[in-house]
Formats: sequence, structure tokens, C-alpha cells
Amino acid sequence: MQHFLSFCFDGNNLNYSIIIPVLNEEKLLPDLLKQLSDSSLKNKYQYEIIISDGGSTDATIPIAIKLADKIISHTLPENQNIAMGRNRGAEQASADILIFLNGDVRLKDPDEFFLFVENYFKNSSYLAMTCCVRVFPEEETISDRLFHLGYNSYFRLLNNAGIGMGRGECQIIRKSVFNQVRGYNETLAAGEDFDLFRRIRKLGKTLFTKELFIFESPRRFRKLGYLSVTLNWVKNSFSVFLKNKSISKEWEAVR
Repeated sequence: MQHFLSFCFDGNNLNYSIIIPVLNEEKLLPDLLKQLSDSSLKNKYQYEIIISDGGSTDATIPIAIKLADKIISHTLPENQNIAMGRNRGAEQASADILIFLNGDVRLKDPDEFFLFVENYFKNSSYLAMTCCVRVFPEEETISDRLFHLGYNSYFRLLNNAGIGMGRGECQIIRKSVFNQVRGYNETLAAGEDFDLFRRIRKLGKTLFTKELFIFESPRRFRKLGYLSVTLNWVKNSFSVFLKNKSISKEWEAVR
């Protein structure tokens, strides 16, 4: 069962639906929502903010009620993975372009972000786009910088090679294309972001831009280490690519 709340937001003539899947994100979600809920920014670019909650038990929902336009709450006893959360959010989207962001990211410059999407994606032939990811500047170390430099270059190479790759931290997709490929594969506990872009790339071009990037929390790398996280990503990616299933049965939440 899903509970859906909409705060009298007019969905007509929207350009973008921003979908944020969350689970107990009371610490980091406010920073992103404060960036996105700026009234002048919303009026300029015409978008809605959709929170798709997986069953939070902290203050995530009260925070979302103050700053989001729509909230979908998962109330079933079974756990909802992030693919399910993104799909439930997309089902309530009013705009023709879907912007998926994780709850633990921040935009470097919101106006710059939307301006780039307007100029280089909105009216282009690209079916989907993504960008570089870096660690929060105030927490970034040399190891963070080197790792993300290599990883972002790897993602860009895969897109240029025609395979398609985009991290779930930021994925921008035309709604018609999203529906055509039937959204994220909900059977995948990990690698669902790579899998989606791989399927979209079979239909047409995807854009990976190095001109734009967002910041993410380093909390997973700090707790598990870069080696462990990378090995997990690689194993799941190859399994999804070769067998269409992830090795991980559940993606550990790090808060």
C-alpha cells in the first residue's frame, strides 16, 4: 500500500519532475530540499519536487511535508528497494522530463544545473543524461578526489562507447523513454541505475557531461572503504550485465 500526499501543486505546464527516493534521511535531505524549494528557482524552471519514502522512522516525512510538493509513503511490511522507490515517484510525476536525485546529494549551483539541462538536454535528441559526482567539498580528501576523478572518467568512457552508464545520484530521463523501458528493474537490489541506462542506450544516445557535477555524502566510503564499495559495484555491474540480476540481495543503508 502506498500513501500519497499532494500539496495543491498545479502540475500543468511543468518542465521537470524531481524524484527523490529516501529512507531515514533527516540529516542530509534538508540541504537538498532547501536548494530546490527556492520559489524563484521553481518559477524560473517550472518543476515539482516528489519525495518517495521507503518507510522512514525519523523526521524525514515532517521535513518533506514542509519543502516538497508530493510525498509517496511506503507502508507495506516488506522493504522497498531504491528501484521501487524511484518507480513509485515516477508514477506520480506530471512533467515530461524526470530528474532522479538521491537524498544525500547537493547541487553545486542549482541555477547552473537547470540552465545546463535547458540548453543541452531539454530540446536535444538525447534520451537521458547524467553528470559527474564528487564528495561534499567540506569533507573531500585527496583519496576522494582521485577516486571520483577515475570513476567519472570511467562512466564517461562507457557512455561514449555506447554502453550507457549513469550513477543513481543523478539521472535525467525523458518520461516517454522511462515508460518505454518500464522504468527501473525492481528485482535488482543493486546496479539498477546502470541497468536502466544500459537499456535506454539501446534505444538512442545518452549524455554524460563533465561540465556539470553534484556533490554526494562520503558516508558509505567512510564506513566500508573504497575497496569494498568498488568491488561490490563491479560484481553487481557484471552480474547485471551478464545475467540481468544483482549479486547483492539488499543494498545496505548507511546513515
